[in-house]
Amino acid sequence: MKGRIEMANWYLQNGKDSDVVISTRVRLARNINGFNFESRCSKEEKGKIVEKINGIVTNLGYGLKLLRMKDIDDITKQALVEKHIVSPEFANNKDENCAILLNDEENICIMINEEDHLRMQFFGEGLAIKELMGLAVELDQKLEKFIEYAYSEKYGYLTACPTNVGTGLRVSVMVHLPGLAKTGNLNKILHIVNNLGMSVRGVYGEGSQSTGDMYQISNNQTLGITEQDIEKNVKLVTDKIIEQERIARKYLGKDQMRFADKVYRSFGVLTNAVVLNSEECIELLSDVKLGTDMGIIKELDDKKVKEMYLYTKPSNLQKYYGKMMETDERDLRRAELIKKIVAELK
Repeated sequence: MKGRIEMANWYLQNGKDSDVVISTRVRLARNINGFNFESRCSKEEKGKIVEKINGIVTNLGYGLKLLRMKDIDDITKQALVEKHIVSPEFANNKDENCAILLNDEENICIMINEEDHLRMQFFGEGLAIKELMGLAVELDQKLEKFIEYAYSEKYGYLTACPTNVGTGLRVSVMVHLPGLAKTGNLNKILHIVNNLGMSVRGVYGEGSQSTGDMYQISNNQTLGITEQDIEKNVKLVTDKIIEQERIARKYLGKDQMRFADKVYRSFGVLTNAVVLNSEECIELLSDVKLGTDMGIIKELDDKKVKEMYLYTKPSNLQKYYGKMMETDERDLRRAELIKKIVAELK
C-alpha cells in the first residue's frame, strides 16, 4: 500500500523512561503436550498445531487473527522483522505451516511453529515490564484452558532449547545508550550487566550487531527462578542503566556549545542529504534522538523521530512507497522521506 503506513499504536505512545528505553518485550516459549518438538515435528504435526490454534483463536480475544506466513509477501515479512514482531529466522522459514496470531495494534504476536510450537510476544513503548507481564500471564492462562502444555514438575515448561526451560520467560528491553558510548563508559557498563546474569544483544537479538547505540538487555536464567524474580531482576538492572546513561548525558551537556554542534551537524546531514543508506541513517538518528530528548533540537518531536526510525528501514520504506526498490533508489527515497517528515512539522 502506497503512502503513510499505520504505525502500531503502542509504538507511537510516550512510554515511561522512553528517553533511554525504546521498548519492552516479554516473550513466553511454550510447547504442546503430545507433539514432537520442532526439530522432530513432522509436516502433518505442524499442520495440526496450526489448526488447533486457529480453532481457539476467537476464544482468546485481543483482536488476534491467524495469518499464514506463506500468504504474506516478502517485503511485509521483512517489515515485521524490522518492527521486531517476528524473528529473522521465522520470516525466512519456507515451511508452509508457519503462522502467526497478530492483532491490529501489533502489541501481541504469537509465532506458531518457530523454535517452539508457540512463541508468545508482548510489546510496549518505554519501560513497561510490569504491564506486559500482566498481559502475558493473562493470555497464557487463557491458552492453557484449551491446550495442555509440555510441562515437567521437576523442570517446569519444556522447550526446544535448554536455555529456555523452566519459566520459558524472556524479558527484554531495547535501550538507547549514546551518552555512555560517547563518554567511553559503555563497555564497562555492559560488562557489569553481563556479570549480573543478563544478556546484551544487538537490535535483532542473538547474533545481531548493535546499530545506532541500541542494545537489547534480557535475562539469561529461566530455570530455577520464578517469573517474579526475573521481572524484578531485569527492572533493577534497567533502572541502573537508565541512571548511568542520564549521568553520561548530563556530563556531555556541560560543554553545551560543542554538544549542540555535534547533534545539529547530524541533524543537518540527516535532513539535507540527497542519498542516505541504512547504516548512516540509523547513526545520524541516534544523535538526533539524543539531541531531541535533551531539548537541544527543537525542530522535531518524539513522534517524528519514531516515524523516521521505522519508515527508513529498507522493507518499511518500500511498503511506504508501495514498490520494491534497488539499493540506490532506496537510499534516494530514504533521504526524500526524511525531508517529507520534517516538512510536516512546518
